[in-house]
Amino acid sequence: MKSAKLKTITRLLLGCAALVPLAAPALAEDQIETVMVTAERHAENQQDVPISISTLQGDDLDVIFQSGQDIKAIAAHVPSLYAESSNGRAAPRFYIRGLGNADFDLAASQPVSIIMDDVVMENVVLKSSPLYDLANVEVDRGPQGTLFGRNTTAGVIKFTSARPTQEQDGYLSASTGEYGTTNVEAAFGDGLSDTLSFRVSGLWQHRADYIDNAYTGQNNALGGYDERAGRAQLLWQPNDDFSALLNVHGRSLDGTAAIFRANIFTRGSNKLNGNYIADKVFFDAGANNPQKYDGLGSGLTMTYRLPGMTLTSITGYETTHGYSRGDIDGGNLTGPGIIFFPSESQDGLDYLHQFTQELHLASDYGASNPLFWQVGGFYFSTDYQDTTFPYFIPPTHVRQSNVSYAVFGQARYAITDAFTATAGIRWTSDVKGMTADGPLDTIVVPVKARGSNVSWDVSLAYAINDDVNVYSRVATGFRAPSIQGRNIAFNTPPGNYSIARSETVTSYEMGIKTELLDHRLRVNFDGFTYYIHNPQFSAVGGATVGNSIVLLNARGGQAGGVEFDAQWLATDNLLLTLGGSYTHTAIHDSSLTTGVCAQCTVTDPLDAKGNAILNGNPFPQAPDWLLSASAKYTYPLAGGDSLFFYTNWWWQGYTNFFLYTSKEFHTNGNYEGDIKIGYTFPNGKYDIYAYAQNITDKANVQGGIDFDDLTGFVSDPRVVGIGFDYHL
Repeated sequence: MKSAKLKTITRLLLGCAALVPLAAPALAEDQIETVMVTAERHAENQQDVPISISTLQGDDLDVIFQSGQDIKAIAAHVPSLYAESSNGRAAPRFYIRGLGNADFDLAASQPVSIIMDDVVMENVVLKSSPLYDLANVEVDRGPQGTLFGRNTTAGVIKFTSARPTQEQDGYLSASTGEYGTTNVEAAFGDGLSDTLSFRVSGLWQHRADYIDNAYTGQNNALGGYDERAGRAQLLWQPNDDFSALLNVHGRSLDGTAAIFRANIFTRGSNKLNGNYIADKVFFDAGANNPQKYDGLGSGLTMTYRLPGMTLTSITGYETTHGYSRGDIDGGNLTGPGIIFFPSESQDGLDYLHQFTQELHLASDYGASNPLFWQVGGFYFSTDYQDTTFPYFIPPTHVRQSNVSYAVFGQARYAITDAFTATAGIRWTSDVKGMTADGPLDTIVVPVKARGSNVSWDVSLAYAINDDVNVYSRVATGFRAPSIQGRNIAFNTPPGNYSIARSETVTSYEMGIKTELLDHRLRVNFDGFTYYIHNPQFSAVGGATVGNSIVLLNARGGQAGGVEFDAQWLATDNLLLTLGGSYTHTAIHDSSLTTGVCAQCTVTDPLDAKGNAILNGNPFPQAPDWLLSASAKYTYPLAGGDSLFFYTNWWWQGYTNFFLYTSKEFHTNGNYEGDIKIGYTFPNGKYDIYAYAQNITDKANVQGGIDFDDLTGFVSDPRVVGIGFDYHL
């Protein structure tokens, strides 16, 4: 069945690639924009890099975030990229090619690495940093185990801010819409002298509380948020050989944690039932699910040009603290539905400190140099304390520390003008430690988890002509061991804490990158397969383990699929994009089992203890297919002004929430569409527009809570609003 579905989708994608050129006009003066990426730590044309890459920039980002969306909003707009969270805006979980981590604890590690302005954001709270004043977003799929190192078995998402220049530049963008939704973003930069320039930028996102708590009788009790963030950058370039870029940034979030809704599924079905009311909950605890986080960070990037090479130093420091509280059962003892016992909890970071340092030496890159090489070293250190408060007993404090260091090198050689080979290698060492104290258990002697690994990649690229490149790539990756201590707060066996061993992955990928029709059409297509050894999974909830998390290692897992990405300038005024992916994932471990939900209909075979046998199951939160499309049309007017229309859509296939499978805890067919319609004034500096986010008002289920009742959480409702943009 799955093989037939894969063949069907492959034929569809290949058909699109074949038909689109036939429908396009023959020649035109305008071309699609060249996209520069830094997947291999230096700027180069996306079409020349032997890695599956997608980017988001410009209008794509503007529309995605126009109604105050958080970082998860980029999910599904890129082939094979997905994101979700049971922690509201504060702790997103990312997945690439089906590989991620569904662990909701604040100490969870993820195989998708988030890098902001060249600094890794390791903790899940740091990964939620607000997005604004961006130059571009780059998604590098597959293991990136050479140049980016630990915890990149799935891939890397890179966010790059607009940087200071000597030219005066800036903008103001503001919108307002339903539910008191307000989104204001601004930036300004200029040269202070011939050698010094700056850029400051800021963001304010607001939504009023719009969900009533029918149990307490409080109207507009929850659902809102205030997100404030700012960044200041100073660039010093005293001469052509040296530059120093200082980046200081911060955020303050005061909002609502995830909103859990009791028994919104009927046993035997994954469809929302009458217990789901978009603007109403029935909480008897959780204080209406407050969430607060504050953070501050800085980065210093220095580059020094030497004869034939460049030395780069990247230093980063991040700190954050805050908490989220929630009514976990999603209701009260009178309903909705049957709730067997009430539950609320609060999790937070009392403090977190992260320090990173990287030194990177690279030869000059250019067509005149057949050999390009780069070497470097990386150091990472973090320590933090997270606190879990179950409310029926005093809080439990868990402290973790992590030190990692690595050395790496890569070389690319142009064998001929058309044929290049690239190879890289990295050695990584990682050590974690944990202590804890609470009313049920105390750990004085640190629990340790150590791991080291040599990862590598090899790729070949061949330019058939100036517009068609083919490539193949074999790459490995490494995710360090993980320690999970949340169960200490609940005295939940086995052992109150759990450790997952290192996971490693080997990936094979082949692709073709093309620019056709006089560079009016870009079509990239690839196929991949990977095998992951000792994959780290999280058994979340389940009737046999309660409100807990247990780390597990499966013996192995396998995945394979195809990805397609296209941009077509159909006319000088119409730009179309289409992206799609199909991924089949499967756990390989005949002895791996886990506890199941108390009320749902499990479809896996069970062992003698009533645990689900997981062999062959898909990875959690791994959509089998994703499809995205967008269109922008500009209609010029006689006075130099213009009208514009922009829309983007995404669709999501079968997605299982947990390690076991059930009739209730999965989705199939989620979708969402956004539109933006506006007018650009004659000078091109001003835009006014109307927008609609989630225009069909689709209630997309994003996850579930399975330890008690049939609880789930759902996406935001439709928001309609207006706004304006001003550009210097």
